[in-house]
Amino acid sequence: MVTTSLQGNFRFRAVYDGGRSAAGKYFVLFALKNSLEANRLGITVTKKIGCAVVRNRARRVIREGFRLCEHFAQGYDFVVLARPSIVGVGMNDIIPELTKLAKRLNLGT
Repeated sequence: MVTTSLQGNFRFRAVYDGGRSAAGKYFVLFALKNSLEANRLGITVTKKIGCAVVRNRARRVIREGFRLCEHFAQGYDFVVLARPSIVGVGMNDIIPELTKLAKRLNLGT
């Protein structure tokens, strides 16, 4: 699965405004069809989560979970909005959550 980074505030806004969303315990997943053959991933972690070290760890865990999870259709922009409950969560909890949210959005392959 080819995944690149989603960059630019206008792209994030487009996914928030025009995409579908599914909420889980650790994050909210937004998805919007794009015109590319690859997926793009954007991650939002607010200061409510904790200090910079905690926020960066949350981003790394989400990015790695997304990379390992092969349950996504191609050609979508994804934005993951982290929730405060993600602090201290490992990969064993992230992958099932991503799978569940992908099924809820009908994005599974």
